[in-house]
Formats: sequence, C-alpha cells, structure tokens
Amino acid sequence: MDEFCNSTFWNLSLLKSPEADLPLCFEQTVLVWIPLGFLWLLAPWQLYRIYRSRTKRFAITKFYLAKQVFVVCLLILAAIDLSLALTEDTGQATIPPVKYTNPILYLCTWLLVLVIQHCRQCCIQKNSWFLSMFWILSLLCGIFQFQTLIRALLQDSKSNMTYSCLFFVSYGFQIVILILSAFSESSDSTHAPSATASFLSSVTFSWYDSTVLKGYKHPLTIEDVWDIEENLKAKSLTSKFKTIMTKDLQKARQALQRRLKKSQQSPEGTSHGLTKKQSQSQDVLVLEDSKKKKKKSEATKDFPKSWLVKALFKTFYVVILKSFILKLAHDILLFLNPQLLKFLIGFVKDPDSYPWVGYIYAILMFSVTLIQSFFLQCYFQFCFVLGMTVRTTIIASVYKKALTLSNLARRQYTIGETVNLMSVDSQKLMDVTNYIHLLWSSVLQIALSIFFLWRELGPSILAGVGLMVLLVPVNGVLATKIRKIQVQNMKNKDKRLKIMNEILSGIKILKYFAWEPSFKEQVNSIRKKELRNLLRFSQLQTILIFILHLTPTLVSVITFSVYVLVDSQNVLNAEKAFTSITLFNILRFPLAMLPMVISSVIQASVSVDRLEQYLGSDDLDLSAIRHVCHFDKAVQFSEASFTWDRDLEATIQDVNLDIKPGQLVAVVGTVGSGKSSLISAMLGEMENVHGHITIKGSIAYVPQQAWIQNGTIKDNILFGSEYDEKKYQRVIEACALLPDLEMLPGGDMAEIGEKGINLSGGQKHRVSLARATYQDADIYILDDPLSAVDTHVGKHIFNKVVGPNGLLSGKTRILVTHGIHFLPQVDEIVVLGKGTILEKGSYSDLMDKKGVFAKNWKTFMKHSGPEGEATVDNDSEEEDGDCGLIPTVEEIPDDAASLTMRRENSLRRTLSRSSRSGSRRGKSLKSSLKIKSVNALNKKEEVVKGQKLIKKEFVETGKVKFSIYLKYLQAVGWWSLLFIVIFYVLNYVAFIGTNLWLSAWTSDSEKQNGTDNSPSQRDMRIGVFGALGIAQGIFLLSSSLWSIYACRNASKTLHRQLLTNILRAPMSFFDTTPTGRIVNRFAGDISTVDDTLPQTLRSWLLCFFGIVSTLVMICMATPIFIIIIIPLSILYVSVQVFYVATSRQLRRLDSVTKSPIYSHFSETVSGLPVIRAFEHQQRFLANSEKQIDTNQKCVFSWITSNRWLAIRLELVGNLIVFCSALLLVIYKNSLTGDTVGFVLSNALNITQTLNWLVRMTSEVETNIVAVERINEYINVDNEAPWVTDKKPPADWPKKGEIQFNNYQVRYRPELDLVLKGITCNIKSTEKVGVVGRTGAGKSSLTNCLFRILESAGGQIIIDGIDIASIGLHDLRGRLTIIPQDPILFSGNLRMNLDPFNKYSDEEIWRALELAHLKSFVAGLQLGLLHEVTEGGDNLSIGQRQLLCLGRAVLRKSKILVLDEATAAVDLETDSLIQTTIRNEFSQCTVITIAHRLHTIMDSDKIMVLDSGKIVEYGSPEELLSNMGPFYLMAKEAGIESVNHTEL
Repeated sequence: MDEFCNSTFWNLSLLKSPEADLPLCFEQTVLVWIPLGFLWLLAPWQLYRIYRSRTKRFAITKFYLAKQVFVVCLLILAAIDLSLALTEDTGQATIPPVKYTNPILYLCTWLLVLVIQHCRQCCIQKNSWFLSMFWILSLLCGIFQFQTLIRALLQDSKSNMTYSCLFFVSYGFQIVILILSAFSESSDSTHAPSATASFLSSVTFSWYDSTVLKGYKHPLTIEDVWDIEENLKAKSLTSKFKTIMTKDLQKARQALQRRLKKSQQSPEGTSHGLTKKQSQSQDVLVLEDSKKKKKKSEATKDFPKSWLVKALFKTFYVVILKSFILKLAHDILLFLNPQLLKFLIGFVKDPDSYPWVGYIYAILMFSVTLIQSFFLQCYFQFCFVLGMTVRTTIIASVYKKALTLSNLARRQYTIGETVNLMSVDSQKLMDVTNYIHLLWSSVLQIALSIFFLWRELGPSILAGVGLMVLLVPVNGVLATKIRKIQVQNMKNKDKRLKIMNEILSGIKILKYFAWEPSFKEQVNSIRKKELRNLLRFSQLQTILIFILHLTPTLVSVITFSVYVLVDSQNVLNAEKAFTSITLFNILRFPLAMLPMVISSVIQASVSVDRLEQYLGSDDLDLSAIRHVCHFDKAVQFSEASFTWDRDLEATIQDVNLDIKPGQLVAVVGTVGSGKSSLISAMLGEMENVHGHITIKGSIAYVPQQAWIQNGTIKDNILFGSEYDEKKYQRVIEACALLPDLEMLPGGDMAEIGEKGINLSGGQKHRVSLARATYQDADIYILDDPLSAVDTHVGKHIFNKVVGPNGLLSGKTRILVTHGIHFLPQVDEIVVLGKGTILEKGSYSDLMDKKGVFAKNWKTFMKHSGPEGEATVDNDSEEEDGDCGLIPTVEEIPDDAASLTMRRENSLRRTLSRSSRSGSRRGKSLKSSLKIKSVNALNKKEEVVKGQKLIKKEFVETGKVKFSIYLKYLQAVGWWSLLFIVIFYVLNYVAFIGTNLWLSAWTSDSEKQNGTDNSPSQRDMRIGVFGALGIAQGIFLLSSSLWSIYACRNASKTLHRQLLTNILRAPMSFFDTTPTGRIVNRFAGDISTVDDTLPQTLRSWLLCFFGIVSTLVMICMATPIFIIIIIPLSILYVSVQVFYVATSRQLRRLDSVTKSPIYSHFSETVSGLPVIRAFEHQQRFLANSEKQIDTNQKCVFSWITSNRWLAIRLELVGNLIVFCSALLLVIYKNSLTGDTVGFVLSNALNITQTLNWLVRMTSEVETNIVAVERINEYINVDNEAPWVTDKKPPADWPKKGEIQFNNYQVRYRPELDLVLKGITCNIKSTEKVGVVGRTGAGKSSLTNCLFRILESAGGQIIIDGIDIASIGLHDLRGRLTIIPQDPILFSGNLRMNLDPFNKYSDEEIWRALELAHLKSFVAGLQLGLLHEVTEGGDNLSIGQRQLLCLGRAVLRKSKILVLDEATAAVDLETDSLIQTTIRNEFSQCTVITIAHRLHTIMDSDKIMVLDSGKIVEYGSPEELLSNMGPFYLMAKEAGIESVNHTEL
C-alpha cells in the first residue's frame, strides 16, 4: 500500500500525541473506498427495485435538475483532477497510482449517480435512501482528509494547493447535494407526503411538519388529515387477507373434523340463542329452553382453532421482518453506551490522557444514541402501522362476515357482542402487534445485560439475577390472576352495555311506565361488581408495578453487597458501580415489559379465540334456494321444509307451491302460523331440512318491522339506485308519502334518525314500501306492509301499488296480510296453519270450498260488517278522502261478475272525479316537490329548520378546559391527591439519596488506594444503601395504592352521575342523539376513566418527578449545566406544545370517526334480511370500508405524530447526554470518577423518561377527553323532576276526568307547534276515540298526557290537579298506556310485567289470563321465569302486544291510553284485546288512538284532529249526522251508522 500512495499507509505513533492525526495515504484509500464500495455493491439491487416500482410518469422537478447539475460539476472536477494527475510534473519518477485511480473511480461513480437519480424520477419516491446514505458516508469519511489538508496548508502554504482546492470544492458540492436530497419532491398532489418523502425526511418524520404546524394554528379537521396510501386501505388489506384466510380456515376446518371424529361427538355442537322470528308455536319455545341449557356448555368447545394468527402473519410478514432487523440493530447498539461510559470514567480518572480522546468518546456517545433513536423510531413506526392494519383487517373481515353469517350463528351473538368484536377485540390485537417483537427482544436484552454484568462484577451478579428470576414466576402468577379478573370484567361490561342498549332502545316505555329507577338499579348492581373487580385488578397491578420498580434497586443492593462481602480484595470503584447501574437500568425495561407483553398476548389470545369462532362460523347455506333464468314459474316450493334451528321440528313443513310470473298471491293465517317464516325461507334466512325453492328473477322485500337507515328519506327510498325524477314522484305518490313530505321539515331531504326514530310506524312502513317499489325487481315480497297504516291509506296503497292496477301490476307479488278485505282482488290465496299450507286457490274457489278460509271470512264479516264490504269496492280515487266527494255505498255483490261490473263503473267514476278535484291537490304538491328538487340542484338548498335531526357529534376543539381536570380531580378528592403527591416526592428523595450514597461509597476506593477498608465502614455503606432502596419501594407502594382507591371513587362518581342524568334526559334528547353515541359514553369513555386514565396519571407523576430528580443530580455535580438546561427545556416545551395540540385533536377525530363504523355496523346487522334480499351487500361493504379508511387516516396520522415527537425529544435527550459528557471532558481536572459515573448513568436514562413524559402528558390530555365527553352528557338538560314536594293524593286520579285548556305543544324549540291550542273535557269513565290523518297530532296528544312533551302553553288538568305541578313519576305512575311498538326487555317475563316486584304471582297470572297469554306462559318450561331475548325477539309481535296489555291490566289505573295498539295484530288478537279492555277497564277513562274506525265506533265521544286542532268532538251519532270530516272517513270505511259495528 505504501507504494500505491508513495507515502506511509499506517503509523500508530501519529495517534500518540495531543495533536493526533491519520496518515494521508489511509485517508485517500480506505476512507475513499468505503462509501464507493457501498454504492457499487448496492447499485444493481437499487436499479432492480426502481425497475419494479416505476410508474408511467416521468417528472422533472427543480430539485432533480439542481442535483443533476451539481453531480455534473463533481464529474468535471474529477476529470480535472485526472488530467492534472496525468500531466502534472511532480518531480518523482512515477506518478503514485492513487493519484489517477481515485479520479477514475470518481468519474465512474458520478456517472452511476447520474443514472440512478435519473431513473428515480419514474418512481413515486424520487429520493433514494441509498444515495442519501452514500452522501452521508462520503462526507463522514471525507472529514479526516479535510482536516489533514487544512493542517498541511497551515504548516506549509505551498503544499499541493491545487489538489486541496479541488477536494474542498468537491466536498462543498457533496454537502449541497446532501442538503438537496433532504428535501422531498412530489410531482403531483395525489400521493400522501409519506409516500414521496425523501430518506432524511422519512427518518426524521419532517414530512409531517406541515400537519403539526396546521394543528397548532387551528384545530385539525378530517380534511386536513392526509389520506393513507393505497396498500393500507381496507379494501386492499382485506383482499390480501381473504385469500390467505380461506386456505388456512380450510385447514383448520379439516382439523376440527378430525378432532370431532376422535372425540366421537355428534357434529351438532353449536349453541343456540332463542329463535329470531315471530311465528313460533308454543311447544317449540318450551323445547328451546331446555335445550339451550345443555347446549351452552358444548358451545364453547367446537370451532376451527389456531388459524387467525397464522393468516395474519402470512399477510404482513414483510413488515414484521423489517421491524425485526431494526429492533435487532437497536438492541445491539444499546449496549455500547455502558462501555463508552466506562471508558469516559477511566478517561477522567487518568490524568495523563489526551483531551481529544475524551472528545471522541463524547461524540461517539452522541452518535450511538442518535443512530439508536433513528432505528428505534423507524421500528416503532413499522410496528404501530402494522397494528393499525391488523385492526383494520379484523374490523373489515368481521363486517364482511356479518353479511354472510348464517342465521343460526347470528343468533349466538347480540348486536352488542358483535360490535365488541369490532371495537374491543380488534383493539386488543392491535395493542399486541405493536409490541410483539419485545417477546424475543426482551430475552436478548436480558441475556446481553447479564453477559456484560458478569464481565464487571463476576459471579456476584448471580445473586441479583437470581432475585430477578425468582420474581418472574411471581409476576407470572399475578399476571394470570389479573387476566382472570379481566375476563370476568369483560363479561360484566358486556352485560352492562346490553342493558344500556336496551334501556336506550326502549327509553320511551321506561318513561311512560316510570320504570327508570328499576333499570337504574339493574345497571348499578352490575357496575358494583365491575368496580369490585376493577379494584382487585388495580391492586394486583400495583403490586406488579411495585415489584418492577423495586427490582433494580434490590438487585443492585444485593449484587454490590455480595460483591464486596465475598472477597476483601473486591473494591467497588466508580467504573464498576456506574457501568453496572447503567446495565441494571437497561435491564429494567425488558423485565418490566416482558410480563406486560406476555399478559397482553394472553389477553389477545382470548380475543383471537372469539374472532376465530365468529369468522370461522358457518355462512348462509343458500344451496336450497335456486336462482334460475329460464323457468315458467316465478317461485316454486318443492317439498320444502325449513327450520330456524336444526334441533327443533321444521317451522315450514313440506310446502309445495307454484307462483306464476305476474301473479298477486296473498298469504293469510293466524298469528304464529308461519307466514313470516315462509318468506324468510324464500330469502334464504332459514336452515333447509329438505326440498328446495326455485326463484326466477330479482327480489325486493318489505319486512314486517320496517328497517330504516339513518339518512334522508330520499336516500332510504333510492337505496343506492339511480335517481329518476318521474319514477321517484310516481312511487312517492303511490305510497301515500306526499302529505307526510309536506309536513316534514325539508320534505324528502328530512333526516331520519337511527331506526327511523322520528317517523310514525305508518310512515316507516310506507318508506320501506317505497324503497321496494322504487327498485326494479321481478318479485316483490311484502310482509304485511298494510297493518301499520290507516284504513284509507292502506286502501290507497293497495290500489296504487300492490293491487291489480297498482304500480307493481305485472310483477310477481307475494303479500302477507291480515287485512281480509283485500282478498277478493288477489289472484291466489294461500292459507297457512302451523307451517303447512291448509288451502290455496282463488278467492271464489276458497269461498265455494267452505273450508277454513270461508269460516274465518264469515266471522270477520259478522264482526266488522260493511267495513269489509266497503273495501272490496275498489274506489281508487286519487286522494280518496281529500276530494271531499262521498263514495256511494252499494250492496254486496252476489257474484264475481257484478263485482267486475262495479269495478269498471267505479274506475270510470274515479277517472272523471280525479280529473276534477283530486288532481288539483295531488298535482300542486307534486309540482312543488319538483320545483324543490330543481332548486336543490341549482343551489344547495338552505337547510330547513328542523330538517337535520341528528346533530353532528360535537367535537371539542382546542385545549381541554382546565375545569375538566378540576372536575376529575374533584372526583378523586383533594386530600387524596395531596397525599399521593407527597409520597411520590418522598420516593424520589430516597432515589437521589441512593445515588449520592453510591457515589460516596465508590469514592472510598480511591481514598484508601488499595488499603483494606474497615468492615464497619463497609457494612454501614451496604446497610444505608439497602434501607434507602427499601424506602423507595414503600413510598411508591403507598402512593399507588392510595391513588387506586381515589381513582376508583372518581369513576364510580362519574358513572353514577352519567347514568342518572341520561335517564332524566327528556325524550327530545334521545330523538336527536343516536344510541351508538350514548352507548359510546358508557362503553369507551367509562372504560377509559376506569382503567386507562388512572394508570396514565400515575405514569405521568412518576416521569415528571424522575426527570426533575435527574436534572437536580446533574446540576449538583456540574452547576454550569443549568445554563444548558434552559435552551433545552425551551426546545422541549415548544416541541411538546406543538405536538400536544395536534395529537389531542387527532385522538378526538379518531373517536369521532370510530362511532360511524360501529353504528353503520349495528344498522347493517339489524337490516341484514333486507340488504341480502336486495343483494346490496357489496354496496354496504364499500360504504363500511370507506368509513374504516376515514378512521384509519386519523389513526395513521396520530401514530406518525407520536414518532415525529419522539425523534425530536430523543434529540433533546441525546443533547443532554452529549452536553453533560462534553462538560465532564472540559472540566476533567476538577472532577472525580464517581461524579462522572453518577452524572452520566442518570443522563443516559433521561432520554426514555423525557419521551414518556410528553407521551404521558398527551395521553392524559387524550384520556381526559373521556371525562370531557362524559361531562357533556352529565350536563344535558333534564326533564322535570321525577318527584316534587307537591304530591298528589294517594288515590289520585280517583275519577279520571281530563281537561285540556288551550293546550299547545311543539317537539323541539326550533320547530312549529304540533298541537295548536286544544280545549276539551273528558268526563270520568268516558271512552274517547281519537282519529285523524297521519301526522294530525294523535300521538302527540298521548305524549302530552305523560309529559313526554312539555306544554308550550295552556294546561292539562286531571281530577282538579294541573299535571305540570306534580313530579313526573307521580304522574306517569298513575296513568297506563299500551304503546304502539310493543317493546320488551331481555330478562324474564315477570321482570317485563313488573320490574319493581310490586305484585304477587297470583296477580300476575290473573293479568296474563286477561291478556289471553295464560295458556302460552303456563306451557313454557320456566313459566314466568321464561327468558325473553334482546328486544323480545323470541315472541311473535302479537304475543308482545298481548304482554303490553298484561302490563296495563296489572297497573289498573284510572286512565288508560291505547296508542294504535292493535295495528300490528290480526283480527282475532285485535278482538281479544278489545274484549279485555271493554270488560276490565269499564270503570276507567279510556283514550284510544285508532287506525281502524270500527274499533272506536262504540266510544262515548270521538275527537277528530287535523293538523294539531280539534275539528270535531262529540258522540259518534252526532258526528255521523253532521256530514263533517268524520262522516267522510266513516263513509270511506263503509260505516253508515253506529249500529253497523256490532263489536
């Protein structure tokens, strides 16, 4: 090598002087070739990567041109250098080869760089990490030559001037190029900045600066957050996961089959919830219950296991591998610091050492910590993004699965449980993935620590390590106990949320019946258990933390004691003590993390099991439903038997049925005869026993219980189809929605709340019908859509939509109906009974047969008289009653022929009539709607008052108000707070004491200088050191335990206040707030206050005092450090301020974008049959993916903001280490070794703590948001007090007289009056019928009696007491209502009838007898204790309605309100209800809101409402003779005189 340079290659003596330097030859060869070798070795791989990831577009940017120009300059310089080397006359015989080889190498290299930079322009990321690394390496290696040349010039100005100048210029160019490549270039704005960021920008996360700045200036909104890259979007993740999952699940299923064969069990091992559908014979329910018990135990065992983790690993293995490499590099670098510390202590102790050695150690220390930071942060970024993608994959897969899940599997999960899979379990998996590498990394770190400690202290460390090993099983035992409690608590949480869900769904019933206290009690009792568990959980956790914090102190005490006691020759000096302390500090982290990671892995394993069971359960088996294109029937049932549950007898038995295309088929039968099941079978919702169903064409379905999405009416009707103005208007008009749209604020753009909360039952059904009608399907399946609407509306709909002349004529229609009067117009009637077809044929055939149908028809005709006949008369006027023209009532035709004649006549009459008056109103509204929609297109229509129902979730912005912190701390308690802080301070005083004492102990070794130190001195050192360590532990334990009790108290208080207040909120609050949002407060936010917030606060205090104590110690050793602290703290605080503003807002956005995912999901699950029937699964899936991506971008941004922060904070920490090391080198002569060790071992520890402090500050801010959100609902305005000082007499209302005095009411302050000054008197025991068109204010009237709506003027007086003057419960407890929707709660039947246990069993049985349910309940295995499932799904709607009647009978109050109570039941049940009411409530005042006029014809008085005013009030006879509105209605319903109805 010496000949190659013509000078010395290596000379050690050059380094042994105060002015050390490297030989020039070494600098010009080795240091030049290192960066060049790196470039040339990796170039082929780089070019291949560029080739793979290139895009079509080639972009030329300013940065690209600038870089190319500078590299060309470098090329020219290399050429000049070469020509000079070849032409220069050096006076030597030969030119040293180094003179021309280096320029030639450089020429080739710069050409290669030009090529790479050019090719990179085709990629999305224009800057290569690899070139950036090359420039950095080149500059670092060039520094040595740079300073050698400068020194040479200073000594002899003529030495090789030209070469030096060329080198300096090219060095400058390289610096400029490096600076240029630090900037990110983006050719277009479609890509997120993370994709186009340069290498240096990615490593330091500087590309995120703009977002942080934006977040600091004003609170971030969704629009400010960058979209994520394509490969992270839900769609691409799930498609990748799906392919892998399918294979793995297949294998797991085979393994399951093998397991089952081995255990020789029957394959039916799945558990069964109760049946979902209405039609269910009583014996089935009994059977069901006995089986349920047996099955529960087996259920947990059988499902495909251990495939999910494998599938996830295969999906994401690349990221896992990358993060593995980074973590490994970081862990190895971690152990360089203690060694450098040892050298530094040695350097300070050695008076003869050269200063440059110290500087190099300081610089090395800084570099190592810096590189470590970069590795660690990149590793974290990978892991957290991995966690996020895993969560997304799980959420999207659960959603996808829900769309195809079989009914049997679906019934095992309530909606709440499925949402939990999405929210809780996916979160658990996310948490584990974030830290999964710690499993091996912790073991590696522990092993390396022990190795290095052994080198310091020899076998003595076995004592310390032994202690650590002993503590591991203790931790393990604690961790498993903690896990058990956690599982138990999850169950409690599920239970509590289930009840909360039900309370919120049935809040109206609770208010009507004044049942809130009973349900509050139920929630509180579960919450009590939850808190008890929480306390045990926290206590165990505290002990864990105590052990973890005490371990390093105890270990160092034991190790040092053993080391000094074992051998009198062993002296504890500074190098040994402080290097060991640093290693113990490193050891502390893996020891703390390992049990935590293991316990979170265990927790996640529970979630994995739950997810595997859900994702591995069976899909809908549609094999029995055959869709064909060419077939002469529209629907054909061939020997079809279907069941809801494999273990029970078939609900649909051996049905054979052919339906021809274009036919209108009516399906009739009693309650529970299997009508709805027949339809479910067609839709593929049931399990096939044998036989099959063939269907030709697409299906549209109207369910019995209307399913309405949260959105505008228009969205609900279009249901994802193209908007066609004409068709849309036709459908709206035919479904009788025009008058409703006129009334609703905003017309068809009015927003409908969750589950259609702000529409009446009839409106919901009509919207549901309009949705089906608008779709262009071949077969329309209508499950009783006419039951919930008024008679005349029902008739209008039948004629306009369903009937022979309706919009759907020519399509195949299957209509389930209770309305017998439509039957003469259908093509075929199918009579069902107990799941089989009893009769089928046309109306006239069945009448001639004189079978079951004819019998029922006769009884019906006897009951309702002319009403049935009138509806046979097909008066299809445009707007029937609104024309003001009276249809003539003719006698019942004897035969079909005269019927046809009459049809034609009436049609002619209708045409002439509609052209006269009917059209006027119909057209005007239609045209007004048209004009409206045109205007809406031209300009975004201003939102009409009251049109937006659901308020957008309120996102707090900016800093969390201080009052919120105070609110929480107040809940914790001020005295508790004071004691907690005092104990923490004492803990750190003891910590500083320990350090100072150790420092004094190590300085003994230098004073004695090898002479034996006295045992008494040594024992005192050990004793005090140990005592201080134990004191630390005791103080820590006391403060932690105290804080647990205080925080538990706080969460108890907050939950109590929240629950109390939500139950006291007025009804309008529930109308405008989606249930999901309220449940979110009880689920996520309460759990944050329970678990996360207390832990975060404890960590924050620990970090804060830890940092303060470290800085105090450094300043004690080198007071000048105070000067350095000031700029560093300014930097630190400013970074924190910038970060916290952004992070806090991102967390808020995260929780706000999370809610829609869950509410959309629960909406989907409740509407599954509809979505499947319309085959809209893909659309809903895409919608869900979109919402998930919106949430993902917030999460991704939040993760990045954490890394952005961490890298900057670690820089501050690294600077503290560097500055303290530098100061120690500068003030070397005035310091001792123990001070250096003492300062640096603490400084090295500070980086992590600084990081944690900001993290915790932001976590506290983030988690306190939960308190803020809870507080928002604690402060919701309440309704009037439940009980007031003014109590009504015990027997009030005695008579039941009701007076309305000019009573006015509105739904919400911004809306118009609904009742506009109602005045009337209802006498004692009077029976009053209330009639009126939809939206006339009938239901509002009942709401006013119960003060669900408070008056806007006027008063209601009952028995001389103004109802506004007494407490709500005193009022509601004395009135009774049978509401429109029969809502039941999960629990037993007895609880549903009498939640307060006020009545004896005899009274309850009597009530059931009067409600015609006695035989049914007595037939159940558990009788009154029979479990009702969520929402009462295992009873038919008729049975639910009868139970509500039972509630009323039980209460027996003086005033009874019936709110359209018989709308959803068949005529038989209807007459049962009417009879009971007539007999049982004869001594009461009864107010009936009616749809069917015949139900109120025997009332004493009839009140006719129209748009909020009473238009008529009097006895039926009077009103009929008046020829007013009531007369027209009655005429329409075919009632001429009161006696017509013999009900």
